[in-house]
Amino acid sequence: MTTFAELGLPAPLVAVLEKDGKTEAFPIQEDTLPDTLAGRDVLGRGKTGSGKTIAFALPLVARLGGVLSGGKRQPGRPLGLILAPTRELATQIAATIAPLAEAYNLTTTTIFGGVSQGRQVDALRRGVDIVVACPGRLEDLMKQGYVKLDAVEITILDEADHMADLGFLPGVTRIMEATPSNGQRLLFSATLDNGVDKLVRKFLTDAKMHSVDEANSPVAAMTHNVYEVSSVDAKKDLIKKLASGQGRRILFTRTKHAAKKLAKQLTDSGIPSVDLHGNLSQNQRDRNLAAFGSGEARVLVATDVAARGVHVDNVELVVHVDPPMEHKAYLHRSGRTARAGSEGQVVTICLPEQRRDLGALLRKAAITVTPVLVTANSDVVNELVGPIAAYVKPAPRAIQPQGGGRSNGANAQRKRASRGTGGFAGAPSRGGQGGRSGGQGGQGGRSGGQGSGQGGQSRTGGGRPAQARSQQRSR
Repeated sequence: MTTFAELGLPAPLVAVLEKDGKTEAFPIQEDTLPDTLAGRDVLGRGKTGSGKTIAFALPLVARLGGVLSGGKRQPGRPLGLILAPTRELATQIAATIAPLAEAYNLTTTTIFGGVSQGRQVDALRRGVDIVVACPGRLEDLMKQGYVKLDAVEITILDEADHMADLGFLPGVTRIMEATPSNGQRLLFSATLDNGVDKLVRKFLTDAKMHSVDEANSPVAAMTHNVYEVSSVDAKKDLIKKLASGQGRRILFTRTKHAAKKLAKQLTDSGIPSVDLHGNLSQNQRDRNLAAFGSGEARVLVATDVAARGVHVDNVELVVHVDPPMEHKAYLHRSGRTARAGSEGQVVTICLPEQRRDLGALLRKAAITVTPVLVTANSDVVNELVGPIAAYVKPAPRAIQPQGGGRSNGANAQRKRASRGTGGFAGAPSRGGQGGRSGGQGGQGGRSGGQGSGQGGQSRTGGGRPAQARSQQRSR
């Protein structure tokens, strides 16, 4: 491998990389850096985990801090722009760029939805050099006049194919049109389908294409396994066993509910786990990712929201608890391990009825693997999992109140006033029922007895027989 210094990277950035233990460039970095550092437009095609974030971060910072430097930082007019499809990916990119940018006193910020725009607006008003953004929120701030892209020198599109899958290309096109046509543009994408090729033709000028294939990509260090199980119960046992190892692992489920439930079950069984899915707030996502990254939680249970952009070092195992719907998702899920040259294992759990669909998916993903029928105690499983981690007693959860109380809020008081009663006890019934959860026929209480025409006992014992109420009304 070639060192970063040999590729002409400026000394301040070489020093930052060496401090982080990075001295030699990976293929996608070695191929693209000579062109990107020279200011050429570049189309980079690399598989997940090939090191492309560093590949575009280095020329961005080197050129903005070098040949393109000078002038006063202006509010709302960044010099560098990176577009990413998800907030997780935007956050990860910003974390990678920050120490590099500090070497040249460049400032960075992230812009994405799901959080208040106040902090983002404040950062723009102070002036920022590099913006890492998701298209939706960036367009919102452009329309509100908080940011203009007419001073952008370098624009980078990361995971362009995923932005196409999410339907973001119209917004991306509008954003690109707002940047100067003579600026440098870098586009990184695993594929060129779904309209990505149109972006290349429209916005990249005399672009140099660089592609990293399976033969020399670090992702070749990934080992794929398919474990077949005979029943749902056998699958549950296998999931727990796969999660019980000492290293970091990510388990992918198809639904948000399943991710939340599985993370709780594993934690309760002594395997510290956190979940990551679309129902979490940004603060919850950040907290859970921090716990996973620090080792406080060894297991991350996620939906496909984490399949792109979540880069935590030394994830030794990815488990497809539920096989994904299409092969792209399989590749991007799997790409959370075996990153930047490290080795990793991928396991897909398959029930008998899923065998045919999974086989078709793997063929599309160009993955050749022989399924193995296993149980949680099979030798092949024990060998893959390795030493079992020590049991961790789960922290006690706060007990949530389950009703039965009396609300004193303004809305509750208005409702009681309109009913002319202070509560359920002894309240008049509707349609022959005197309680909220009464039995059949006429009942006077909240949990009254059964039988038509019989008065149930109210919460305070004050219910009257329906027959008596009927006679009183007839008088």
